[in-house]
Amino acid sequence: MKKNFFGKLFGLTLLMFTLLFTGASAETYEGTGLGYDKDGIVLDVEITNNKIVDVKVKRAKESEFATPAIQKIAKKVIATQSLDVDGVSGASLTSEGTKEAIEEAVKKSGVTLTAVTLQNTKAVELPKEADVVVIGAGGAGLTSAIAAHEKGAKVILIEKTELLGGNTNYATAGLNAAGTKIQEKLGIKDSPELFYEDTMKGGKNKNNKELVRVLVNNSSAIVDWLTERGADLSELTSTGGQSVKRTHRPTGGSAVGPNIVAALSKTAESEKIDIRKGTKAIALVKAKNKIVGVKVREVDGKEYTIKAKAVIVATGGFGANAKMVEKYNPKLKGFGSTNSPAIVGDGIIMVEKVGGALVDMSEIQTHPTVVHNKTNMITEAVRGEGAILVNRDGKRFIDELETRDVVSKAILSQKGKSAFLIFDEDIRTKLKAADGYVKKGFAVEGTLEEIAAKIGTDAKTLEATLNKYNEAVKNKADSEFNKKNLPKELTGTKYYAIEISPAVHHTMGGVHINTNAEVLGKNGRPIKGLYAAGEVTGGIHGANRIGGNAVADITIFGKIAGENAAIYSKSVK
Repeated sequence: MKKNFFGKLFGLTLLMFTLLFTGASAETYEGTGLGYDKDGIVLDVEITNNKIVDVKVKRAKESEFATPAIQKIAKKVIATQSLDVDGVSGASLTSEGTKEAIEEAVKKSGVTLTAVTLQNTKAVELPKEADVVVIGAGGAGLTSAIAAHEKGAKVILIEKTELLGGNTNYATAGLNAAGTKIQEKLGIKDSPELFYEDTMKGGKNKNNKELVRVLVNNSSAIVDWLTERGADLSELTSTGGQSVKRTHRPTGGSAVGPNIVAALSKTAESEKIDIRKGTKAIALVKAKNKIVGVKVREVDGKEYTIKAKAVIVATGGFGANAKMVEKYNPKLKGFGSTNSPAIVGDGIIMVEKVGGALVDMSEIQTHPTVVHNKTNMITEAVRGEGAILVNRDGKRFIDELETRDVVSKAILSQKGKSAFLIFDEDIRTKLKAADGYVKKGFAVEGTLEEIAAKIGTDAKTLEATLNKYNEAVKNKADSEFNKKNLPKELTGTKYYAIEISPAVHHTMGGVHINTNAEVLGKNGRPIKGLYAAGEVTGGIHGANRIGGNAVADITIFGKIAGENAAIYSKSVK
């Protein structure tokens, strides 16, 4: 018995040693790729038996909304053992950077990957019928889908890219609302009436008054609704064209868009709303003078129609469609854009084809502070916290918090058709967005004298400009430009300067809707079963949108569209 026991023990030990020395051993290699952020994407790639088995993010300062693209690309590479995989639409820079990082890690390993041919699996048959179909999963679309779902409708939300959020991912400053609990807590007196007056003045009184009334009267309630669903809108700041602080933003001045998208995405997914990424709407289906569905195309080219009792178009504006921008406003030919590449006006075109009316199409806003010769927008909140604008002579030339059209025009009238945004260390510390711009390499930094040298202006003139501005802050009176919002002096030994110029930012024109978010036909009557919300619509902002009003617009009218579409769907047999 002893012999048998020791024999088994020896055999087991031998097996363990054999596995230890001849079995698979995992090695991890670091790879770096150039993504959206200048610091790049750093990944740890684990390789076993000449195969990639895991990819972990070591460092990635990518925007919050683009980070999931890294995980999507990594999964595709692991599944196919190949870098010849499609990028994630809506996050092309991040996709390429991820593949570059994996490729570098593989080269370091010395391994040659053997591509795997994936077996064709039978596609899951998706439902082709719903009470409400929402086109576009940005802030307006997500809000619409959740609101319709909460009203008891069966909802299908389709998004042509593989990422949720659309242009809302690029929203930075905040959400404007009047008479909120947060304003009350901070002792800020505001009202829907004052909000209405500011919005009409900012839009040069070209706004649709009825739509503006809906916007301002529902603004406080939408802050509560979003907060209840996980959004952080706990701080206040100002943007151009406002009488009081009413721009609600996340803690520390983080960008508002990604915060709201994250909260709404989580809500939609937890409510098990049918969300179809990579599904593009190609036509609205109309029968007997009402909308009855949407024709869609999947990534693999497969087309089918989703029957619906109501459809909500929430596809955004057309700011990234240079030809369409030029068509409606030839003066903007050649301008860059701050928009997501997916924002090309396809929803507007689809609505027009079924008889929908358009309004204010020539009203296109440029954002005044975009990194010069790039597409990166510098949030208005930087100026709201006290940053100033100077020209190449080192002098201020405008009230920094005038409306966007006025500031844009003033910048374009300066030498070089650009200007410099100047802020101090205190603003960088207080505002996460400002800190992010510095880390991304958009700013030059140093003492005031060093800043002057770097931007090519006279140091004494720049110093005099700052001293005069600081005196205005102390005296609470700007004798040069009558600036009302003077939050702080610019002080300390370290300063930052970002060269900026205007770029196409928002299209105020679009689909004509009424206060119920119903799309109007050219005869002025609603098209049955068709709703729209967000930047795809026109009329709310008139000739110029006030910063912070877009996030209010997309969520307020998104909620209205969702609720009314759900109610309408119940009446359709």
